[in-house]
Amino acid sequence: MSVAEKKIAVVLSGCGVFDGSEIHETVCTLLNIANSGVQYQCFAPDMFQPTVINHYTKTQVVDEKRNILAEAARIARGDIKSLATFNPDLFNAVIFPGGQGAAKNLCDFASRGASCKVNPDVEKTIITAYEKRLPIGAICIAPALIARVLGKYGITVTIGNDAQTAAEIEKTGAHHQICQTDGVCVDHNHKIVTTPAYMLANSIADINKGIQKLVEEILKIC
Repeated sequence: MSVAEKKIAVVLSGCGVFDGSEIHETVCTLLNIANSGVQYQCFAPDMFQPTVINHYTKTQVVDEKRNILAEAARIARGDIKSLATFNPDLFNAVIFPGGQGAAKNLCDFASRGASCKVNPDVEKTIITAYEKRLPIGAICIAPALIARVLGKYGITVTIGNDAQTAAEIEKTGAHHQICQTDGVCVDHNHKIVTTPAYMLANSIADINKGIQKLVEEILKIC
C-alpha cells in the first residue's frame, strides 16, 4: 500500500485544553499526517461533555452545555464524524491527541485515575483497532486512556515523567516509560506509540518535535 492510500483516524474530545482536545496538539497531529501525504478523518463521541471551562478565566461555567462532537468540529473545520460510525477496516491507524478532554470526556481518568470508566464508543474503537493490529498513537494525557483499556495486555506507554500519573497508569497493568518532550515511546509488540507533548512542553514548537516523531513511527508500523 502506498502512503497516499493510507488513512488515519484521529479521535478528538472537544475543543480546548481544559475541557476538550488540546488545539495545538491536534493541529500538529493533523499537519504532520498531511505533510506525510497520508489522509485523515476526525471523529468524536456525539455526547455532551460533563463540564465546560471558560478558557479565559479558567473557571467552570455551570449553566452551559456543549456537545463534544460539535465542539471538536471547530478544529476539524466541520469535517468530522460521530465515533459511533468508526469502521476499523477503513483505516490504517488511530491517533488520540491530548487535552483534558481525553481524561474528562473520553473517560474520567481525571477524577478516578486507574479505576476510570471509558466512553463505550471510545472503548470499542480502541479494542477493535488493537484486535485488528492497527497502530494506536496517543499524545499528552491520552496514553492514560489507552492504558485503562489495554493495560491488561502489558502495554508500554509514556506521559513524560509525572510520577503520580505514571503510578495510576501502572495500576491498570500497563508499564510507564519516562520520556522527554521531543521523544516517543514505541511499543512494537502492541503497536502503540506515545509522546508527552504538553505534559512536559511549554511551546507548540516543542510539542511538534514529539508529535512529528509519533506520526513517523505510526506510519512505519502501519
